[in-house]
Amino acid sequence: MTRKLLTTPATRIRRRETRLTLFALAAALSAAALAAQQPATPPSAQPAQAPATQQTAPQPPVAEAAEQTDVSTPTIRLGVNEVNLIFTVTDKHGHYNPNLQQSDFALLDDQKAPAKVNSFHQQINLPLRVGIVIDASTSIRSRFQFEQQSATEFLLQILKAKSDRAFVMGFDVTPSVTQDWTSNIDALETGINRLRPGGGTALFDAVYTACRDKLLTERGPEPVRKAMVLLSDGDDNQSRVHPDEAIKECQRAETIIYAISTNWTPSRGKGDKVLTDMAEATGGQVFFPPSVEEMSNSFHDIEEELRSQYALTYTPADFKYDGSFRPIYLYCNDRRYIVRAKKGYFAPRQ
Repeated sequence: MTRKLLTTPATRIRRRETRLTLFALAAALSAAALAAQQPATPPSAQPAQAPATQQTAPQPPVAEAAEQTDVSTPTIRLGVNEVNLIFTVTDKHGHYNPNLQQSDFALLDDQKAPAKVNSFHQQINLPLRVGIVIDASTSIRSRFQFEQQSATEFLLQILKAKSDRAFVMGFDVTPSVTQDWTSNIDALETGINRLRPGGGTALFDAVYTACRDKLLTERGPEPVRKAMVLLSDGDDNQSRVHPDEAIKECQRAETIIYAISTNWTPSRGKGDKVLTDMAEATGGQVFFPPSVEEMSNSFHDIEEELRSQYALTYTPADFKYDGSFRPIYLYCNDRRYIVRAKKGYFAPRQ
C-alpha cells in the first residue's frame, strides 16, 4: 500500500525557497568558473622615471617613456606642472632628421634631469597657431608687394582649416592687427593686402605686443605649436620695448620665431643680428634670401620645418610655481645632429 505524504503550504514554501537558493548558488559558481578561464588583463605599462637628483654636467639621458611614433595628430594633454618642448633636429648641412628615438636625446631642465618624461612624438602634427608679423615701415616699400604675395602663399600651403589658425599684424611706428585669429584663408589674405607701408620701425614693440596680446592667450590643456613668422630688416628705430623684453615675452608665450630678413645688401648688418638673436632664443631660425624673388623659398623652408619637428612633454624635477626662468639644455647624443629648441621658459605663478 503506497503511503501518500501530505504536505502543508508552509512545507511547499520552504521547498521552493531551497530550490531557488540552490539555483542561485549554481549560477554564481558557473560565473566564477567562467571568469577564471579568461586571461587576466595586464596592467598598462607605466613610464619609467628618471632620477631627480641634481646633475652638474650635461650627461643625463632623457627619461624613458613609452615610445610613440605618430604622424597624425597625437592626443596630448598637459598637466599644470608639465612642459611641452617642441624642437627640430638637423644635420650639419641643415637637412631635417625626423626619425630619431627618445633615447637619442638628453635633457636638462634648470640643470636637472626631468622627473618624468610623459610623451615623445616624432613628426608631430599638432594644431598650428601662427602670427604673420610684417614690417610695413618706409624702409621696405620697394619690396612690400613681394612680402605680401609670399606670406599669402605660405598660409595657403601650411594652414589646415579644421585645426590651424593665424592672425596678421603689420607694424611701422605702432603695431596694427589687420586680421584677428581665423582659419579663413580669404580673410587672412585680405588682412595682408590691407597693409600699407609708411613710417618708422618699432620692431620690438610689435614682437612684444603680438606675443602678449595674441600668442600668450592661445593656451589650453592640449598643446599647440605657436610660431611667429617675422618679415623685417631688423632695423628698429622707434620701439619703447627693449630687445630682451621682446624675447622674454616670446618665451612666456612659448612662441618660436622664424624671421625672414628683407635686407638684400651683401653685408650682414645690425638688423640681421637682431633677427638672429630672437630666432635662436626661441628655438626658431632666421633666413636670409639673396633677393626678394627668393623670399618664397624661405617660407617653404619654414613650412618644411614645421612638418619635421618633435614634441616632448615632461615633468620637471623640483618644479616651483614662482614665475622664474628655467633654462633648458637639450642635445642629441649623436653629435652629427644639431638640436634647435627654446633656451628656456618661465614657470607659472600660483
